[in-house]
Amino acid sequence: MSFKQRVGRTCVSVLLCSLNVGIGANAGRFNEAFGQAKVDQQVEFITAQELKAKLARNEPVTIIDVRSATGLPATGNKIKGAIYVKLRRLKSRLAFPPLRDVPRTQEVVTYCACPNDEASVRAAQVLREAGFTRARALKGGWVVWKNANGQVEPMVSGM
Repeated sequence: MSFKQRVGRTCVSVLLCSLNVGIGANAGRFNEAFGQAKVDQQVEFITAQELKAKLARNEPVTIIDVRSATGLPATGNKIKGAIYVKLRRLKSRLAFPPLRDVPRTQEVVTYCACPNDEASVRAAQVLREAGFTRARALKGGWVVWKNANGQVEPMVSGM
């Protein structure tokens, strides 16, 4: 391999690493612009079993479905009681009912159908930035919930 090829590969590697680890002020804007979730250690996860237990005990928990249109099942189901919100609209929807009325100290669980929970992690980050102190992401999202035989209900059209 020539010197020029090695330098070219090194530059590409440095650029990719910079974007992945968020070096520089524009990395976060890049991630937001392209819908990529930034890794945030402060976002905690909840398991399907833990969420099922909370629902069985009637604990106050708000569930937010942030699946993309391609992640919504053909049957049109969602976790029972969940509020469907497009991720890109979540921040603005916090100013309107029903999300406006959710206490900032109440537990809020987000879920998606992403392979690595990217959208639900990003949604939990948005909620934390808005002052929700107990926002968590459902580990494994919709797929794990279905496999755990969690309660579902039909989605209401027009959301």
